[in-house]
Amino acid sequence: MKPVKNAVAYVIYNSDRSKLLSIQRPGDDEDLPNAWGLPAGSLKGGETEEEAVLRSGKEKLGVRLKVAKKIKSGDLERKEYILHLTDYEAKIIEGTPRVPQNVPGVTQYQRWKWALPEILKEAARKGSLCCRLYLESIGEKW
Repeated sequence: MKPVKNAVAYVIYNSDRSKLLSIQRPGDDEDLPNAWGLPAGSLKGGETEEEAVLRSGKEKLGVRLKVAKKIKSGDLERKEYILHLTDYEAKIIEGTPRVPQNVPGVTQYQRWKWALPEILKEAARKGSLCCRLYLESIGEKW
């Protein structure tokens, strides 16, 4: 049986909730090179999903987050493991997003921008579980 990798992703809306913060994954990303998606992070030992969201916001975007609510969870079988991922809605309570951050050993993003949810459809088609879960939660097909 394959090991399970637990992860979180988070949706951050702009002030009028018309757009969400989208990130571009690095070109050498093993699963989704250069794809635009949601910020995400893997859980570390003993960490709760909410704690992982807060840590990831600091390590990947340079901001302090507050978890607003859980959106949806799901599983996806990958070649080496089973990904169990939960999408959350989060709010920036301190700082302005900047990428990449200087945190060794953490996947860093190339760029970020405020975008419409449609930007997530390409990554969803390529296998991005966080994008699929979010699009499902708002009734969008990919």
